[in-house]
Amino acid sequence: QVKMAPTHVLRCCQRGLAWIPVIFIALVVCWSYYAYVVELCIFIYMVFFHLSFVMFVWSYWKTIFTRPANPSKEFCLPKAEKEQYVKEERPESQQEILWRATANLPLYTRTGAGAIRYCDRCQVIKPDRCHHCSACDMCVLKMDHHCPWVNNCVGFSNYKFFILFLCYSLVYCLFIAATVLQYFIKFWTNELPDTHAKFHVLFLFFVAAMFCISILSLFSYHLWLVGKNRSTIEAFRAPVFRTGSDKNGFSLGFGKNIAQVFGDERKFWLLPIFTRLV
Repeated sequence: QVKMAPTHVLRCCQRGLAWIPVIFIALVVCWSYYAYVVELCIFIYMVFFHLSFVMFVWSYWKTIFTRPANPSKEFCLPKAEKEQYVKEERPESQQEILWRATANLPLYTRTGAGAIRYCDRCQVIKPDRCHHCSACDMCVLKMDHHCPWVNNCVGFSNYKFFILFLCYSLVYCLFIAATVLQYFIKFWTNELPDTHAKFHVLFLFFVAAMFCISILSLFSYHLWLVGKNRSTIEAFRAPVFRTGSDKNGFSLGFGKNIAQVFGDERKFWLLPIFTRLV
């Protein structure tokens, strides 16, 4: 127990430090709200500003606090098979146990060597598109990546929220940059009143423009992935099926690929609520 104490403290420190990027984003967003609403106070734009702000915060919140989906109990080895698997030293014998256990499971993907995908850490058979996240220390269904900016794994349960977070953050930044541009120009031509608000104008435009550029590239990339029905992991390493690797193995056609992420009812596509069944 004494030896385990430093490890436990280290994990607590790591978990605490992992929130720093999220806190940074939260502080930037709070400052942008203060600078735009209190300092600039451009009444004509307030309705759309608050609409984009609410949708951005809502989707960001859902992305952060939606727990990653894990494999169901049917993908866990029965107690007897699990004990036998642990006792076996030969990989061939372990694979025989896994082949018998997966006979009635809907599995189509394999390892690069053609073996059953099994997580020794979680002691679970990996469903298709499931991967182990070392940061979350769990197997995540349809894992895309672990995002430090949301301190969470992006996968089956929150991928739609993540896409909407990128979308609404881009809209939010574009709106701020576009509406502050005229004041930014006045700043450089010395037409703005000499108050501390002018410095908020300067930083608002630069920060909004900087985030616009970075978010636009990431958002465009993930829209491309949605259209192809690929995850970031699958884009870099094609999934291996019984017949071999196939980068388009999960594609169902453009329309159905979008429905797999956003659901069948289009009226809910732009809302950060869970609408998928597959």
